[in-house]
Amino acid sequence: MSILVAIQEKLESLHLKERALAEYILKHPQQAVQMTITELAKESGSSTATISRFCKTFHSQNFPEFKQKLATELVQQTSTPNQYQDIVAGNSLQDIVSAITANHLRSLTDTTHLIDYNQLRLAISALHQASRIDLYGSATSGVVAQDFFHKLIRIGKATAAFSDPHLQLTSASSLTSKDVAVGISYSGETPETINALRCAAEQGATTLSITRFGTNTLAEHASIKLFTSSAEIGMRRGDMASRMAQLHVVDILFIGLVSEHFELYVPRLEQSFQTVRHYTKKEEKKTR
Repeated sequence: MSILVAIQEKLESLHLKERALAEYILKHPQQAVQMTITELAKESGSSTATISRFCKTFHSQNFPEFKQKLATELVQQTSTPNQYQDIVAGNSLQDIVSAITANHLRSLTDTTHLIDYNQLRLAISALHQASRIDLYGSATSGVVAQDFFHKLIRIGKATAAFSDPHLQLTSASSLTSKDVAVGISYSGETPETINALRCAAEQGATTLSITRFGTNTLAEHASIKLFTSSAEIGMRRGDMASRMAQLHVVDILFIGLVSEHFELYVPRLEQSFQTVRHYTKKEEKKTR
């Protein structure tokens, strides 16, 4: 469950009163969603001011919004497995198919519950208005950046995806206030991606992060923040579920962008499709 996992991860770094509040919520989540802010302050030995700060730390504007997100996750817990399933030696193919499918479905569901529609609208608007779009990501996140590049280039957006840290910085240094830089990192702590996004921000570019839910350095340096499920920590599956969650966000951004500006982008999609089809057919004829 993304919010509770994020709280557990952050627990040791919280101040004393916030830690007491976090421990109470982790032990009594069902009760917490039923309480007023005053009641929770009393039961957890904290204060209403501490609770307000705590909610903002976990990307909620206020306590009612935090409770709504937590309540949604608690309802979801009753209908889906509590944990992602790890790789097990000797599993049958049927069990492997079932486990991977369950992991991916859980990851997509968790991520969907984390969508902040105000941030999503800001991201779509920024991408539409951008003169140029830089995409930064390493390793698995670099694959996701490439996928986003393939989508955006088909609708005529001036886009480039970089995984090499030197090229990331070189490109970021030439951005302007008319441009957008997108940093993709599951952990939100990839140094190269953080440096590139910081550099882009210093040039005045709009910065967008796609990271796991919770506080992390990359999100702190982004003006627009989108989050994915954060429950894959320590698992041995090659970032499968987290990659699916990132691709889910990328697909939402792309379809949202095209849908909102249908008359502009759909003809470009059709043109790119017909152009590729025209030239690849020519190549096929030559090889026969």
